[in-house]
Amino acid sequence: MTSLSAASVHCVDHPLVQHKLTLMRDVECSTKKFRGLMNEIGMLLCYEVTRDLPLQEIDIVTPLTPMRAPVIAGKKLVFAPILRAGVGFLDGMLTLVPAARVAHIGLYRDPQTLGAVEYYFKAPHDLADRLVIVMDPMLATGNSAVAALDRLKEWGAVDIRFCCLLAAPEGISKLQAHHPDVKIWTCSIEEKLNDHGYIVPGLGDAGDRMFGTK
Repeated sequence: MTSLSAASVHCVDHPLVQHKLTLMRDVECSTKKFRGLMNEIGMLLCYEVTRDLPLQEIDIVTPLTPMRAPVIAGKKLVFAPILRAGVGFLDGMLTLVPAARVAHIGLYRDPQTLGAVEYYFKAPHDLADRLVIVMDPMLATGNSAVAALDRLKEWGAVDIRFCCLLAAPEGISKLQAHHPDVKIWTCSIEEKLNDHGYIVPGLGDAGDRMFGTK
């Protein structure tokens, strides 16, 4: 792990996150339970990834007195799930930030090359003015993450964070090599990738387990 830049990787070790992640890893975890846990962890990750959002004070009146109180400064966030598995985080994050805009990035992994192939992209026009949080449960080879970040920057995004359940060292290294300005939030840095590009020990294919397609 010495080749990884620790300053740009935040491992969320909160006990609730780690407990829920363990339940998701279990091969006996049902589709319904897996989907619910993904939603819950999405909410907890949103809390962590937005911890340092800037605040400004506004004038309000409580039932007792006028006061100045903090609110989030600037325009609201953009949540950018990588389809399809990234949408598992979306409801939980929108529960905390219901005014956030949503960008959708459709990518699939070519089974032969493991490269990312884009099939859909739709995003707000003013990404340059907003913090963009990219979500994908797995940071494995890093190909999809890099492709998504490339596309968002082409669209004008300048302030981007990446949020995932599990990250392989290989994926972290690739993302950092291509986008050193993008910080990563993950629940666990795993051991390695196997010969098929899956994270070990991991939890299998997050999309298949979430949608019951395998």
